[in-house]
Amino acid sequence: MDEKDAKDAKDSKTTKKRPFWQELPILVVVALLLSLVIKTFFVQAFSIPSDSMQPTLERGDRVLVDKLTPWFGATPERGEVVVFHDPANWLGDDPKKKPGNAVLDGIGEALTAVGLRPSSDEKDLIKRVIAVGGDTVQCDSGSPVKVNGVPLDEPYIYPGATPCNDHPAGTVTVPKDHLWVMGDHRNDSADSRFHTAEPSGGFVPVSDVVGRAFVVAWPIDRWHTLPVPHTFDQKQLH
Repeated sequence: MDEKDAKDAKDSKTTKKRPFWQELPILVVVALLLSLVIKTFFVQAFSIPSDSMQPTLERGDRVLVDKLTPWFGATPERGEVVVFHDPANWLGDDPKKKPGNAVLDGIGEALTAVGLRPSSDEKDLIKRVIAVGGDTVQCDSGSPVKVNGVPLDEPYIYPGATPCNDHPAGTVTVPKDHLWVMGDHRNDSADSRFHTAEPSGGFVPVSDVVGRAFVVAWPIDRWHTLPVPHTFDQKQLH
């Protein structure tokens, strides 16, 4: 054995692998950083807080939201289910939180921050995009919703609910870079229709959209994707 081989053999004996308990903190930090990056730029989980999107989404469902495509300039389209920040205090003032365990609450907030727990942020809403900038929407009692004069066949709305009867909004034109949104449970959704008299006109700025919900991930027995309904494929809409 020459001098170099002897030195290599000596080095290999003196170099010991780190025990797992020393590597674990590093692995945890790397995992948290990856989760934070994924949540910030790619996909985020959201918890459904109400019944306004029944039957498509039930209270307590966890949906995954695509946050990547907007980075490439994509904008929401008719028929998509989107999560968006409260555009004009639609939800009112924050209700007072009941006192809880400060430690557990802190852990929960930390897990939500890095994307390891679904967000149930009360300042985020989830609705279906019915019309986009430049569209004209007609929402009259006793009639289907019409977009650019085309009546929508809406098989996704809650059984027994009416398209506009409970809160007709008349005819509105959606401003550029804004959306008109409605819940699938029309009789239990305080959506764009309920805010037409406000300064916002009931429209949601595209800049407030977090992303598109594309799948119900939890509970397992409710797993399903959220495609755009065929009713929005009509050429006349465009």
